[in-house]
Amino acid sequence: MKRGFYTIMAAQFFSSLADNALFVAAVEMIKASGGAEWQRAALVPMFALFYVILAPFVGAFADSRPKGEVMFMSNGIKVVGCLMMLFGSHPLLSYAIVGLGAAAYSPAKYGILTELLPPSMLVKANGWIEGLTISSIILGVLLGGQLVGPVISHTLLSFDLPLIDTNIDTPPEAAISVIVLLYGLAAWFNTRIPQTGVVLVPLRSQTQHSLAYNLLALAPDFWRCNLLLWRDKLGQISLATTTLFWGASGNLRYIVLAWSAVALGYSTTQASSLVGVVAIGTAAGAVIASVRMKLTDAPRVMVLGISMGLLILVMNFINNVWLAAPFFILLGGLGGFLVVPMNALLQHRGHNLMGAGRSIAVQNFNEQACILALGGIYALATGLGMSAFAAIVCFGLFVAGNMWLIQRWHADNCIKHRDEVERLMDIARQDPGH
Repeated sequence: MKRGFYTIMAAQFFSSLADNALFVAAVEMIKASGGAEWQRAALVPMFALFYVILAPFVGAFADSRPKGEVMFMSNGIKVVGCLMMLFGSHPLLSYAIVGLGAAAYSPAKYGILTELLPPSMLVKANGWIEGLTISSIILGVLLGGQLVGPVISHTLLSFDLPLIDTNIDTPPEAAISVIVLLYGLAAWFNTRIPQTGVVLVPLRSQTQHSLAYNLLALAPDFWRCNLLLWRDKLGQISLATTTLFWGASGNLRYIVLAWSAVALGYSTTQASSLVGVVAIGTAAGAVIASVRMKLTDAPRVMVLGISMGLLILVMNFINNVWLAAPFFILLGGLGGFLVVPMNALLQHRGHNLMGAGRSIAVQNFNEQACILALGGIYALATGLGMSAFAAIVCFGLFVAGNMWLIQRWHADNCIKHRDEVERLMDIARQDPGH
């Protein structure tokens, strides 16, 4: 790997670490203030909100500037969201602003991989990035849980700055003050990311139109890119798979917290450890996939998605942490092995069809729209009294059923559009190390 790749990994690690620690802190802040259960569930779709709203623009923005600079600016927006939450804004609104920063960050984070590395390295690079991201999720949720726990929060709140009244008086507020520093560290690594030499695509065209006019003109281009991926016989399968996976996984993160409370009687601090256990399995699966899988192998892993959905149903029969831990490692491992080759195939097709930043923006739009829709439905159902156990049944059947439909879709493509599928596979094979 090139030297700049490791700088990207460090920047991604600390930014993702802070994102996940902040999620736990926000859950605890709403809980401590007496907020309803549905508000905690709504944190997930609120984070996805700006991914969907800004999807036509963030990809083009990432392609218009050096991607290290875009990542730096995005971390700055996340800091603003943290400070809003720290100084009185509602956690749902503040977490949406953090999601705004994340929406701008993602096309640059993934897009720079296709600029820095050859196609033969994409699966391996995605394995390392996904593995590191999952590691940051593990440590992030564990860190967030410990920061709001009684031991560390008591230590943080005992600090007293002379002549300064910070108004930081609760464990969630103390946790968020630490998380701000993590975003700052990620921003510093962003400044060390090298230039890739790729030609930038300016937002403002050569005409005399205003910048606002040119931004609005991006919307038709975005939908054209969206249709390109959905019409591509390999792009549509990988996009459907990753959309479903992240839509379900994004909401399952909170469902595990809710399930831990009712099935095991866990506090937020204790429950966060089980979310981390899922991520351990996902990291292991991602690393194994990066070593063993190639781009052309990606369609073969769809059966793992069906298995994941059916495994989710087993959660309702677990009431012991010693059974829960290995179960969640297995569940996460299947997910990691599924998503890495599919993500790499999607990036490969997107890069060939429309460019790195725009393809990642399309991917983010679809994945986050799925998170937003499923999260909104879950928050509404929770407000109406739906239990965590019922949610698990719904999510498990939803994932298994839709992964089976996607698998049948690909099989149908291989029969009806055999020449097209084989041509696209040949493109992926052109590099000897694909």
